[in-house]
Amino acid sequence: MTTSNHNDYVGVLEADLNGQDLRIGIVQARFNEEHCVALSKACIEELIALGVAQQDIKLVTVPGALEIPFALQKLVETGEFDGLVALGAVIRGETYHFELVSNESASGITRISIESGLPIANGVLTCETDEQAQVRVNVKGADCAKAVVEMANLALALTPDIDIEIHPTEE
Repeated sequence: MTTSNHNDYVGVLEADLNGQDLRIGIVQARFNEEHCVALSKACIEELIALGVAQQDIKLVTVPGALEIPFALQKLVETGEFDGLVALGAVIRGETYHFELVSNESASGITRISIESGLPIANGVLTCETDEQAQVRVNVKGADCAKAVVEMANLALALTPDIDIEIHPTEE
């Protein structure tokens, strides 16, 4: 018995990790700063490795994870970016605050992406301990770079071209 691969009979839009000519904005929280800086470093290094020009990467920092959605919204409003990345680290404490910050930050990031139509890679770590965050920062930062480049290229590929014909006026 042979099995058929779905690629044999449908058109597939392959993942495109070429970052050339993409403009990427990064919003990084400063709370748990050591982890957040490591996330940004890994993300920026991977963006450059994927072909995003260094001058096409903009980094904005905010106090904490709850402020990330506001900064993302402001970056969306500039119309200057093909994709955005949200980076932060929320470490569980002894209160309900962890759940509040984690849930509200993620909800805001998702809402802005959907409402704006701009891809946003969510790299806000939610960990039990500092040690867990430390183990994840490099991989998560690089993963967010790959995700935003792939999704920005997907968004561009699925956006219809606007063909404007200019007709000279007759005198």
